[in-house]
Amino acid sequence: MTAAPARRRELLDTAAEVFAEQGYNATTVRKIADHAGMLAGSLYYHFDSKESMLEEILRTFLDELWDGYDGVLAAALGPRETLEALVTESFREIDRHRAAVAIYQKESRQLVAQERFTFLAESQRKFEKAWLSTLERGVAARTFRSDLDVRLTYRFVRDTVWVAASWYRPGGHHSPEEIARQYLSMVLDGIAVRE
Repeated sequence: MTAAPARRRELLDTAAEVFAEQGYNATTVRKIADHAGMLAGSLYYHFDSKESMLEEILRTFLDELWDGYDGVLAAALGPRETLEALVTESFREIDRHRAAVAIYQKESRQLVAQERFTFLAESQRKFEKAWLSTLERGVAARTFRSDLDVRLTYRFVRDTVWVAASWYRPGGHHSPEEIARQYLSMVLDGIAVRE
């Protein structure tokens, strides 16, 4: 990576942290520049607006998420293995893009109303379809309980996994894979001791 793309990536990482911490609307170009240790006008050398920074942050996160998810979905795994792989891939993305995940969670409802962010709604529909179809396959194959409300289960798993971006810090005590394993153990096997 040459200096310019490396600096651009560094600036995007800084912007993502500021957006995640302070909220998109409350964040000014000046705040991002201050955190990056530069003059506000210098940011315009790399980006034409804070909107373009946010768009690139979210597109990069979602492109990488879908690279991983598409690989899982193309692997023709059983429903349980697919669910396990999707959860694991989700935690890997939280590890790689924690700030972007936090922004996505906090801001996407407002952003989808803007034409430049319609890709967020498209990704959400694709995301829901992938998870619901996995759960439905599991019920049909009797891998998951027949009385399972798949939509409620989807929401529970989705929210339980993605809210981790609010507390997770890369380089902590547990790897993304270990956190996924613990979450999956609780979701798939419960927390009560079996008699």
